[in-house]
Amino acid sequence: MTNATADDYRWFEADFARLAEAYCITLVRGITPVEVLQVLKAEVRGHGIGVAALDEHAYETAQVHEGTHGYLGVAPLHGWTVIVEPNGYIGTLDGALSHLSAGRAVVSHFRNVNAVDHFNWFENGKLRLHFEPLFAYYRDGSDPESLVTAMREVGFATEEGSSADLDVVTAATFALAERVTGIRLTPEFLESTQFIEGLAPIPSG
Repeated sequence: MTNATADDYRWFEADFARLAEAYCITLVRGITPVEVLQVLKAEVRGHGIGVAALDEHAYETAQVHEGTHGYLGVAPLHGWTVIVEPNGYIGTLDGALSHLSAGRAVVSHFRNVNAVDHFNWFENGKLRLHFEPLFAYYRDGSDPESLVTAMREVGFATEEGSSADLDVVTAATFALAERVTGIRLTPEFLESTQFIEGLAPIPSG
């Protein structure tokens, strides 16, 4: 487990303000981007460089497919596949995460324009930990206490009655994902990586 903290990810909201307003990022271990698209039954829509292009294409697609499909980009990173959804939420749904995590680990985090947020850790098709970063004192899953120390260290308020620091919550979420996966996302990755873009049906659940 790395020693990442919120300070390591303060760049996200500063440098990627539009994406930070509403995003879902999912990391899937031991599976290729093409295989991820197959699991999600996604139709390949081409390739794009960086999340700015991905965001533009997602916006255009939402005008036609909002509510039935999600637009996403997938790219490899150190043995994992990173899924980025601008204004998407497939990576929060049990119907997607249980299939993606069959025989492997998956971590996802999400935030929308209303500041609704989620963190999920699945392994072998089962939920180990879920919580809302703004309310990190309430956790569920089969192993809800396993990351409490790490959660405190990255910047979450984990005790009931404690108040979240709104300035660090999103950055802390990125840091916790790194601690679980060992994968550090960087501005360079989000800016210059070539993503395979796809249109995936939104699963039930």
